[in-house]
Amino acid sequence: MRTLIWFIYFWGYMLFHLPALRRGLKALDAGDWATADALAAKHVPHWAGRLLKLAGVTVTVEGLENIPKGRPCVFAGNHRSYYDIPLVLTQLDAPHGLVAKKEVAKLPLVRSWMRLLHCVFLDREDPRKAMTALNEAIDLVKKGYSLTIFPEGTRNKGAEGSLLEFKSGAFRVATKAKAPIVPLAITGSRDIMENHHMFMHPAHVTIRVLEPIETEGLTKEEIRALPQRTADVIARHLPTDSGNR
Repeated sequence: MRTLIWFIYFWGYMLFHLPALRRGLKALDAGDWATADALAAKHVPHWAGRLLKLAGVTVTVEGLENIPKGRPCVFAGNHRSYYDIPLVLTQLDAPHGLVAKKEVAKLPLVRSWMRLLHCVFLDREDPRKAMTALNEAIDLVKKGYSLTIFPEGTRNKGAEGSLLEFKSGAFRVATKAKAPIVPLAITGSRDIMENHHMFMHPAHVTIRVLEPIETEGLTKEEIRALPQRTADVIARHLPTDSGNR
């Protein structure tokens, strides 16, 4: 029943607030980004926060003081669950756009709300389209918008505390925009749904916002090392095989 109610709310909210979405998209197309941003800031965290409550999710967030003030950044987090998206939309300093896989853009209404949030859709199978998307992300950060990227590129289905290889795209965005990388260590999100055959289940999630990694002035060698450096920082704040946190 919890799962059914969740899906009804998921689509029902977007349908009910379709006039607000249209208003925001019209403003975006007219270059009135302030109006579009205000609508996104009002509706997106409300929608995502209710999804967390309906699933019975509680969250502990540590390290919000590590988010740079007055300048954009690139959040880079480990990716365990579909729920990582509503989590980062509600638990950081504000809802920020994401760099998402192209498949997400196929979802009706979802794609439009994500556009309002300045999300970027990445097609890794087409290098030219992927480069265009990354350049779009770079431009957004240069304009002052923070972005969230999951450098593993897909949900990690391995043991809690494990990491997949971090891809370089997130770090290219940060270095080209001369923005800091803020690592996110997310623990427990897979217990909400994926560990229960895709049925919603109450769970507790911990998000650790770690100290930013400055990217300006790095050597070529240091830039190449950024993915592994960031992965190592996050790994130190994830549970070990023994279950310690």
